[in-house]
Amino acid sequence: MTAPAADLQGRSPWSILPPLCLGFFMIMVDTTIVNIAVPTLQDVFDASLVTVGWVNSAYLLTFAVLLLVTGRLGDRFGPRPVFVAGLVVFTLASLACGLAGSVGLLIAARAVQGIGGALMTPQTMAMITRVFPAQKRGAALGIWGSVAGVATITGPVLGGVLVETVGWEWIFYVNIPVGVVALWLSLTRLPALETHSRTFDVPGVVLSVVGLGLLVFGLQEGPTYDWGTIVGPVTVPVVVGAGVLVSGAFLLWQRHLGDDALLPLRLFVHRNFALANVAGAAVSFSMTGIFFPFTLYLQQVLGLSPLHAALVGLPGSLISGVVAPFAGRLSDRVAGKWVVATGFCVLAVAIGVLATQVQPGVEVWRLVVPMLGFGVGTGLVFSPLGNLATTGLDQRTAGAGAGAFNTNRQVGGVIGSAVVVAALTSRLAVTMPAAAQDAAAALPAGLREQFVDGFRQAASQGLGAAGGGFDAPADVPADVAEQLGAAARAAAEAGFAAAAAQTLGLTVLVLVLGAVCAFAMRGGRPGNAVQEPVRAASAAG
Repeated sequence: MTAPAADLQGRSPWSILPPLCLGFFMIMVDTTIVNIAVPTLQDVFDASLVTVGWVNSAYLLTFAVLLLVTGRLGDRFGPRPVFVAGLVVFTLASLACGLAGSVGLLIAARAVQGIGGALMTPQTMAMITRVFPAQKRGAALGIWGSVAGVATITGPVLGGVLVETVGWEWIFYVNIPVGVVALWLSLTRLPALETHSRTFDVPGVVLSVVGLGLLVFGLQEGPTYDWGTIVGPVTVPVVVGAGVLVSGAFLLWQRHLGDDALLPLRLFVHRNFALANVAGAAVSFSMTGIFFPFTLYLQQVLGLSPLHAALVGLPGSLISGVVAPFAGRLSDRVAGKWVVATGFCVLAVAIGVLATQVQPGVEVWRLVVPMLGFGVGTGLVFSPLGNLATTGLDQRTAGAGAGAFNTNRQVGGVIGSAVVVAALTSRLAVTMPAAAQDAAAALPAGLREQFVDGFRQAASQGLGAAGGGFDAPADVPADVAEQLGAAARAAAEAGFAAAAAQTLGLTVLVLVLGAVCAFAMRGGRPGNAVQEPVRAASAAG
């Protein structure tokens, strides 16, 4: 694998990156851009928070569930036509989102948008893997990884600017010109690659979609239903359990089919591929775990506007975009495992430091500094990890491997979202009453117990009541009411900051798991590391 595995008609392999990166940029931006518009969408459509939450959930659900299937579609029909089809679907769905006249239509259009994103994503990695020679693949994936880093934070910032200026519709309309340019570049730059005709695993498709759908839905929406009843006898644990059972049946079926499976399990025989999948899930888990409590802290405790809160992470995102291409190029020269392991260690230290700074009244620059370390860490992890996951996959399974890697990353993010919401809620039940107890020491003795009980009841109701839980009695003097208000604000801020800091600590542990996976990967020089898995894959076929 020393030359491009495609006829590029004399063009450089680098010519395929613009359309792939533009498409991937839109996909990643749309995973976060809607969050900033949630209050606006509630007002426009007169909808509840749970209903508007589905505007994002529908996109993430269809996106995550279909990645395995769409990866295999790229193997069978070729990455180029599947990517182009996804680009068309995504762009048209973006237009439909902006034109939606009801929240129901918007949710439906977002679900279709997720289908388009799922069609595109595995093809970006598969095409880079198949077109670039091994000695240049890390640098190419470095640029691809920098797109992920920049897009993740661009979503909230761009969303805040568009919502505050031209209206919420433009968070979707902005995709249309980008999609048109990406489509033209795709049709003129992307090569037609060899396809591999075989019987399509229809039972595998059904089992994977149903199993992952139930699992992702249960984990993603568990906090919404307080991990209890969804409707009638159907509960969140029942849905998650059914997802586990169906996914288990899917794996047994894949084992039975061997190389004809939707997900050939022999991919996981390669140590680096298997460990890269775990590490990818860990970094996605951690990114969700970082931004959810941290963004709430910035707005609820420090009082920053949504746009200003998004800007806190902007320098780190820009650093990530600068570091990622260099990290990818470095992974072509030294064993990628050391680059990834370093990135995980930097991430763990940066988030550990950030957790110590999450306090009421802290100066914002003290939060920006560890976020710069977060940017360096993500830049070091993303692109070399993708290289480690796909290096050694043969031409027949590049799409399946890319689909599996991206699926595990997305599922890791979904699990991270569910676990972090549960962790933050459980910590609030402890930290809010404790902070109220401290604040009550300065209050009149007759009001202290009532003050603490109010916070205890509010904290038990979850995140919706995290802003505080005590209203001053109507018959207290004005100066006492003012004192109670100040104490309530102080207790709410201290309690939430403590819970957010402890939740950030949970993500540090997951990052340590990612570092362990990186250290456990095979080392050696990159050029040699490629050959052994390829030969093994060929022998297995």
